[in-house]
Amino acid sequence: MTDSLHGKVALVTGAARRVGAAIARRLHAAGAEVLIHYRGSEGDAARLEAELNALRANSALRLKADLLAAQAPRTLVGAALERRGRLDLLVNNASLFYATAIGEIGAAQWDELIGSNLRAPMFLSQAAAPHLTAARGSIVNIVDIHAEQPLKGYPVYSVAKAGLAALTRSLALELAPAVRVNAVAPGAILWPEDGQFESRERERVVAATPLARLGAPEDIAGAVLYLATAPFVTGHVLAVDGGRSVPLG
Repeated sequence: MTDSLHGKVALVTGAARRVGAAIARRLHAAGAEVLIHYRGSEGDAARLEAELNALRANSALRLKADLLAAQAPRTLVGAALERRGRLDLLVNNASLFYATAIGEIGAAQWDELIGSNLRAPMFLSQAAAPHLTAARGSIVNIVDIHAEQPLKGYPVYSVAKAGLAALTRSLALELAPAVRVNAVAPGAILWPEDGQFESRERERVVAATPLARLGAPEDIAGAVLYLATAPFVTGHVLAVDGGRSVPLG
């Protein structure tokens, strides 16, 4: 527990569950008022909102939006400003993840994966930029190890995350010196809930990780908090992957 974000307002996308919820909890523990964005996980978002408000009254608020909708970024940032009056931190965490086979990729898959992983963070950042500038705030994007090392069978997802890494560095230049922009690149943290990886593939991934284990959502949350409060760090993509991005001999 620290008060490094006392008096600050943080908007976390995809915050109702899993890694997003861990990020929201960590920022809240550091003193932030947290805006919990969600799309379909109403029950989870409501429970997290109640949990955080029980710890500190009126310190959390859930906001529903489909980030693939054209007006959603501006509407979401507007709702944050209307309800809290300021915005100090934007965490672009919301993401879709699924395989796309070459030869079978259609416009719908492209729009979903690029839309959730790249387009939405771009337009959310643009909508938030004037308010983050006024607050001298920051943006933290959740990228992926596969931004640098494409995942076979997932070309569109890999391209989207590579774009988000490039966007992080570009915005660090565009929004400097008032707004810092950084990213966290997780390795294996939580397996997808839809069974995309069989047990043998899971074992292979862990074996290829020097620390020989999965990370935890709290590892990503801690990295987000660090980047949100590091005053002389911008344009950086921080790998939190157990060493998996290190070339192995």
